[in-house]
Amino acid sequence: MCDYSLYEYKNRLAQECETLVVHRFVSNTMGLISPADLQAITNDKTDQRRPGFWSSLKNFFSEPTEKAVAVCVPPGARLLLQDIPARLQQKLEVREEEEVVFTQLSAEGYKHRDAVRFGNGREILLQELREGQRAFVISVSIPDELPEREEAFAATHYVLSR
Repeated sequence: MCDYSLYEYKNRLAQECETLVVHRFVSNTMGLISPADLQAITNDKTDQRRPGFWSSLKNFFSEPTEKAVAVCVPPGARLLLQDIPARLQQKLEVREEEEVVFTQLSAEGYKHRDAVRFGNGREILLQELREGQRAFVISVSIPDELPEREEAFAATHYVLSR
């Protein structure tokens, strides 16, 4: 649904036929938000004037705040992942735009687990996607039959490192 590190943010469930954007939250975690939230964040940053010394010091020791609402996607939801960078296209053997299934790679606590599975069986953590990348929500309902986990691992399994 939403990676563990996004639980501190307001969140909502993805809706069918909406476009989402990959965003790096203040916590440094990649997640999905609506384009309207992204625009509001951009506008807030532009409207802010440079803080003075004391404000900067206070902000440094304060909890990070962000107005963005994390959009949670259930495992099994189908997305149209757009703007796939050339480096990922080459490594994963995919096109610039691919239909993917949202999945979770583990149930282990304090570890990023949200990922997408491509039609060729390769999977990649959401953390490895490019900020600003778009994803169109095709369906949030889980299909009657999901491919077995072992079938997905029969293909080469990639998790890219930074």
